[in-house]
Amino acid sequence: MGNTLNSAENNPTLGYVTGNSSSATLNLGSGDSIIRAYLYWAGSGDGDFEVDLNGIPITAERTFSHSRFFAPNTFTYFSAFKDITTFVQTTGNGTYTVSNLDISPYEPLHYSRKTNFAGWAILIVYENPNLTLNQLNIYDGLQGVPDTLQINLTNLFVLNNTNAKAGFIAWEGDSQLPTETFTVNGTTISNPFNPINNVFNSTNSVTGSTTLYNMDLDIYDIDSYVSIGDTNATITLSSFQDFIMINTVITKLNSQLPDATIVTSNPITSCNSREVAIDFTVSNTNSTEVLQSNTPITFYADGIAVGTTYTQTVIPIGGSENGTFTLTIPSAIPLNFTLLAVVDDAGNGDGIVTELNENNNSFELDIELLVSPDFNDLLDLTSCNLGFTKGLFDFSSYDELVKTDLNQTVSFYEFFDDATNSINPINNTSNYEAFYTPKEIFIRIEDENCYSITSFNLLTRNCPPRIYNAVSPNNDYSNDVFFIDGLRDIFVNFELEIYNRWGKHLWSGNQDKLDWDGTVPEGIGNQKAAPGTYYYILYLNDPDYPEPLTGYLYINY
Repeated sequence: MGNTLNSAENNPTLGYVTGNSSSATLNLGSGDSIIRAYLYWAGSGDGDFEVDLNGIPITAERTFSHSRFFAPNTFTYFSAFKDITTFVQTTGNGTYTVSNLDISPYEPLHYSRKTNFAGWAILIVYENPNLTLNQLNIYDGLQGVPDTLQINLTNLFVLNNTNAKAGFIAWEGDSQLPTETFTVNGTTISNPFNPINNVFNSTNSVTGSTTLYNMDLDIYDIDSYVSIGDTNATITLSSFQDFIMINTVITKLNSQLPDATIVTSNPITSCNSREVAIDFTVSNTNSTEVLQSNTPITFYADGIAVGTTYTQTVIPIGGSENGTFTLTIPSAIPLNFTLLAVVDDAGNGDGIVTELNENNNSFELDIELLVSPDFNDLLDLTSCNLGFTKGLFDFSSYDELVKTDLNQTVSFYEFFDDATNSINPINNTSNYEAFYTPKEIFIRIEDENCYSITSFNLLTRNCPPRIYNAVSPNNDYSNDVFFIDGLRDIFVNFELEIYNRWGKHLWSGNQDKLDWDGTVPEGIGNQKAAPGTYYYILYLNDPDYPEPLTGYLYINY
C-alpha cells in the first residue's frame, strides 16, 4: 500500500506537481496477522529523511541514493527505510497519511528533466492460517534503469512454482512512455495493469489504481517463469526513454524448507587443558518446515575439524534447541584461535539438509586456551637448627622474586593440595617456624586466567653451639653445671672431655651423661674440682665440624 505525492504525471504536466503529503488505506482481512511492516519513501533531491506518519515523526533507519549527470548539472534522488511493524500492528486497518515529505528545494532543477516526484509505500508481510507456507524474500536498494538493469535474486529454493509472485516498489515511471519491459529468467512478462511494453506506468495492481503518478506498486505472477529446484532467478528491466528507479523487489515462492542457524557462547576452559566446553543454540527461525533431528554440527578450530555432534530433537518452525559439546583441541592449534561452528555440516563441508538459505549456517567465536603463568625459580632457604631440625625462616621477599609479571598474585602453602585449592595460606612469611626440616613450601602464582604451583625447601644446618664457660657449682641454680646451649638436641653424638691446666684428664661426657657439675671421679669416690681454669675438648661428630672445638672454662664457688 502507499501513494504518490504528485498530483499529476510530471512528464506532460506544466508546472510543479509534487506536494508534501498523501494518504492510503490498509484493508487486511480478519484472519490476516501482520508479521512485518516496512515504510519506504522516496523523492527527487539529496533527501528528506524525517517525515510524519499519521502525525508521528519517523526518522529513517537506512537510506539509499542515486544520481545522474546531465551537463552541467547532477541530478540526485533518494529513498529511505523504516521498520514500522509495531506501529502498523497497533494501528491496524484504516487510513495512513505520510506528511512533511518535502522535495521543494530540488523541484526547480528536476522540473527541467521532468523527474520531479515523491511518494511512499508500506510493504506488509502478513500471515493467514489458511494460506500455504511460503518463502518471502525482500531485496532493497535504489538502482536506476539506464537501458538495461539486471538483478540477480539469490537464496531461493522453489519446491512448487504454483502461485509464485514477484512485486516491485518503483519510482518515476510514466504511463505516457511505453518503452520499458520486464523479464524473468529471460521471458518478458506483463499483467492486466502493466502492458508488456509499459510495465512501469503509474499503477497499483493491488488496488487497481492507474493514477499512482510516477510510482508503481505492482505484483506479477511468475509461476510460469521459475522452475522447481531453482535457487536463484534473474530479472531484467529495460527502458529506452523513461527513467525508472527500483527500490524494492519481493518474491513469494511455495518453498517448504527448514533454515538452520547456529550461535555459540560461553566457552568453558580450564588451566593447562585443551578441552573446551561450548554452549550452542540451533534455530529454525526463518523457515517454512521443521528441521529434523540428527542434523550434524561440526566445529572447526582455525579451519581444522575438531568435533561433530547432532541435534537431538525435531526443531519446529520458529523453534530452537540448546546443547553443550566438549571439544579436544589438537596441540597443533595455537592457544588463541577462532572456533567456527557450522550446522548442517557432516564434517567434510557438505550438508545433508536442503534449506531455504544455505549461506547462514555458521557462527564464529574467538577462544583462548588457558596456560599456567611463567614464574622464576627460587633457591632453598637455610636457617640454624633450633633443635631436632626445627628452624625460623623469613621468605617474605619471595612473593616478589617469584613473579615474572607485576600483576601476578602470590600465596604460600604448607601442602600441595592446599595450594591447588587455594586454602589455608601461610600468613606469617617473615618469621615462619618450621617444626621439622627439610620442609617443602608450595607457592601459588596466579594471573587473571590461570595459576602455577612451584616450591622451595626450608633447610637447617647445625650452627656452632653457644658455650657458657663460667661454672659455679654451689647449688644456687645458677651456672651450677658446664652448660653448652643447643648441644643435646642438635649435636646428639657429641663427646666432651675436661682437662685441668696441666693436661690431666678429669671427666668425659656425652648425650647419655648429665652436664658436668665440677665433680671429678677419683678412685672409688668423687671430689669437687678446685676453683680455677680448666680446658675442654668438644667433639661434635658432625660433618660440618670435623675438628673439635676447644677452649677454657672457669670454676668459682
